[in-house]
Amino acid sequence: QVQLVESGGGLVQAGGSLRLSCAASGRTFSNAAMGWFRQAPGKEREFVAGISRSGNTIYYVDSVKGRFTISRDISRDNQYAYLQMNNLKPEDTAVYYCAAQFGTLPWVVPRRSSDFNSWGQGTQVTVSS
Repeated sequence: QVQLVESGGGLVQAGGSLRLSCAASGRTFSNAAMGWFRQAPGKEREFVAGISRSGNTIYYVDSVKGRFTISRDISRDNQYAYLQMNNLKPEDTAVYYCAAQFGTLPWVVPRRSSDFNSWGQGTQVTVSS
């Protein structure tokens, strides 16, 4: 059974940093593209960042470019994904979700939530002004 477990969320002041982790188990995640989404109260779930199976293709939503960095840990058989978040802003406040899609081509980065077939439970990120 596929499991994704996020951690690293919390409360931080504007301008601060957090590093979210996504621990994957149950399948070989080197065969999956990974993504981070977020959902703020009253808003739809939003794509934040994604990384391809190969790790060579990465996409970010415009609002986080230059501040967030997605990565995956290949030293542990690709079982971890990370989202480093710097210079956080109050508008980054949301529940952040890790997602995986299996069976993609090595260079593809899905960006629609409907493309992903495995999800974590989410971790809350709150940025105070």
